[in-house]
Amino acid sequence: MTTVSISQSAILNLDLSPIATDLDRWLVDKNPTQFNLDIKLAIDYPLEPQDPRELSEIPEVRLWFIRVDACYPQLPLILDWQAGELARYVAMLVPHQFSRKDGIQYNPEALEIWVMHRVFLLTAWLDAQQIKDRSRLKFMTQMLGYELDDGLFDLLK
Repeated sequence: MTTVSISQSAILNLDLSPIATDLDRWLVDKNPTQFNLDIKLAIDYPLEPQDPRELSEIPEVRLWFIRVDACYPQLPLILDWQAGELARYVAMLVPHQFSRKDGIQYNPEALEIWVMHRVFLLTAWLDAQQIKDRSRLKFMTQMLGYELDDGLFDLLK
């Protein structure tokens, strides 16, 4: 597992350098078929003690995530899913509610749009890398409540 520390300064300056080094190395030097970095993002964004907001409710934090998502759309594939990083990452990009009983409840339409956009984008990227295996992408969507039929990938060829 690789833990990347994201400081308040990096967030406020939309600075991707804390994560860019690891991601650029993975994209260039490593074989992209090895989705085993299991990146964990340690966000250091101090809040006042009386501030009840979650990090995903802070516009500056969300904007940083929007930028990293635009620059590194492959990131969800290599996050540490077991540690909840995928759910937190998606929460930064998709409107949601939090329930103490049920956890994160994403806006269903927004989540569907994000998931399908990601499927189209990552399928094209995997094809460009000559990676035929779609299991990691399918598992990612399953974790978000979607089942992908192999026929969808046939349509995208």
